[in-house]
Amino acid sequence: MAAPWLKWLSRCLCLFMSFVLSVSVSKSPSSPLRLRLRSLGSGVEVGAGVRGSGGGLIVSRPQFADSLRGRPGQGYYVEMRVGSPPQLLNILVDTGSSNFAVGAAPHPFLLRYFHREMSHTYEGGGRRVFVPYTQGSWEGELGSEFVSLGGEDGKEGKEEANVRVNVAAITRSNGFFINGSNWEGILGLAFGSIARPDPGLEPWFDSFVRQTHAPDIFSLQFCSQGEAVGGEGGTMTLGGIEEELGAGPIWYTPLRRAWYYEVVVLGMEVGGRDLGLDCKEYNYDKTIVDSGTTNLRLPHRVFSAVVSAIRQSSTAERFPAGFWQGEQLVCWRKGGTPWHRFPPLALYLPHESGNYSFRISIRPTQYLRMVQEAGSEGDYCYKFAVSSSGSGLVLGAVAMEGLYVVFDRKLRRLGFSASACGDDE
Repeated sequence: MAAPWLKWLSRCLCLFMSFVLSVSVSKSPSSPLRLRLRSLGSGVEVGAGVRGSGGGLIVSRPQFADSLRGRPGQGYYVEMRVGSPPQLLNILVDTGSSNFAVGAAPHPFLLRYFHREMSHTYEGGGRRVFVPYTQGSWEGELGSEFVSLGGEDGKEGKEEANVRVNVAAITRSNGFFINGSNWEGILGLAFGSIARPDPGLEPWFDSFVRQTHAPDIFSLQFCSQGEAVGGEGGTMTLGGIEEELGAGPIWYTPLRRAWYYEVVVLGMEVGGRDLGLDCKEYNYDKTIVDSGTTNLRLPHRVFSAVVSAIRQSSTAERFPAGFWQGEQLVCWRKGGTPWHRFPPLALYLPHESGNYSFRISIRPTQYLRMVQEAGSEGDYCYKFAVSSSGSGLVLGAVAMEGLYVVFDRKLRRLGFSASACGDDE
């Protein structure tokens, strides 16, 4: 019987023609910086027929790292200091955009915002910018400012990074800020080609690499969050990787294009059964890794096939159509959530060598996202965190939770490992 990766490879030859695969190994000249991720808020496995080891980039310790926090469905954020004297702001970590922007005017959902007039290092350019997202948009004034992260809290001997970067001062928004999310800005970590208003605007991470001479690589560790908690939700590392944040080898897949973090999905399984779709169905019109998106978003035909397969393989109750569309919740009493009735999902990605694939697993505890605790009996209510997309497949936070993901921009590849802080349930 042919290995699944061979079967999917035959379906995806047209996509592989655009790849330049690299198997080189390099070392970072300096150590990265770690930042804990907070989440008010998968594992990676070798695919069948896989041979060989994970290999991967070996680097020295990171230059900078810190905590991430957040809530399920509201994103992961890191605390940053903006301006002189510094103003503390929580900034959403978003690998699906390229602009660094902070709230700079009163808003009913913001407890604090950036006061430009109170910083003696802010330089406003008077240039306006408008940025739309899948959900929400904002507009504001482009300027530049000193931004620092790391250091100051005295933990783990952190080093501080202080760089002057382009910043957008958000003065108006629509559906962008989230009530109770506890973040006041967004850190776009994608490539400059999708920066607004034009690709000539240098993104934050490009400025960081240029001014600190750090390696062009960062990584995100998202810890699985089964409940809405305010504790640490993971770690962001800049300028390298930290192997102890992963629970195994790092498996690399090549970037198809450096704008978003675009990759290729070879195939998908529900409960261990291949959906049997042509790989072009998964990757139409693109497949990206986006920490700023909550759900696993699938092209329409793929979404329909996944929902149908879950219904067929599950012994769960027959939920209303609104549940599968993300419009209705399902609730169980505390401790009675029937996880065993729902099948795991799996996506297969090509290894950078081109010789085999690896699997990213998404458990029911991830794609059934708890959104509230309600009722006198303490019912737990969940939302289906897989949704239909008209703009391609998006591996959002649902797929990234429980993973350690390496964004190796220099070698144009993404690495995946099970997170050392993942939920083993």
